[in-house]
Amino acid sequence: MTSNSKSNKHVTGYLGSGTLHALCVLSFAGLLFQTDPACAHFGMLIPDTNHVTQEHRSTSLQISFSHPFAGIGMDMEKPRQFFSFVNGEQTDLLSTLQPTTVMEHKGWQSEYSFSRPGVYSFVVEPEPYWEPAEDVYIIHYTKTVVAAFGDDSDWDTPIGLKTEIVPLLRPFGNYAGNTFVGKVLVDGKPVANTEVEVELYNQEAQFSLPSEYHETQVIQTDEQGVFTFSCPQAGWWGFAALTTADYTLPGPDKTPKEVEQGAVLWLYFDQWK
Repeated sequence: MTSNSKSNKHVTGYLGSGTLHALCVLSFAGLLFQTDPACAHFGMLIPDTNHVTQEHRSTSLQISFSHPFAGIGMDMEKPRQFFSFVNGEQTDLLSTLQPTTVMEHKGWQSEYSFSRPGVYSFVVEPEPYWEPAEDVYIIHYTKTVVAAFGDDSDWDTPIGLKTEIVPLLRPFGNYAGNTFVGKVLVDGKPVANTEVEVELYNQEAQFSLPSEYHETQVIQTDEQGVFTFSCPQAGWWGFAALTTADYTLPGPDKTPKEVEQGAVLWLYFDQWK
């Protein structure tokens, strides 16, 4: 879905997660394994940790295009870009990607070893994904943040993506119940009244839904492009700010099609112990 429009994705009825999963799979079959508008799309970039120490100096990153709460994947072609960004330096990591299976569909993975302190952003720019159910292409500029060796600086620095969410709450060392604050940028400028979708990565289908409205939380940015969301559960949370690109791409029928560009950020919130 694009910004400044009412979401029509949640039309599956009042469901538990198992029933939701089954209906989304049936919807896939009805669309020749294309995605269903009842399930929110998210670019996903999930490391096995959001901080590294001298004892644990590496991380494995899993990349996919999926429905994180329903646990349904989509085939993802090799990304256009995959890189790290730290201390103002960008390092190409595309050659490190290896194919893998995520949620029974084609995804990617990478191993990264840290050699010096810093706050590392990892970024994926995918190939455009054609979504026939919405008659648009989807491009999610997806990032996550890993802190290394106790560094705690520059975590609110924009990377310069076409569109991105800049964290205004430190994006690591947070607990479930904390309120995340972010600013949505397009071409480096804040965007007002933009829809932000939020979902929990429901690993191993741990949680069920009180209603279909609870799968994807929806927020609007204010006039400064800022939004807030209190994460009630420990785990990986995805934030996707959706806008319409200022260009079109030729669709399968060769006519111009709009492009949904998503600024996606994945953050981990820890449980109190």
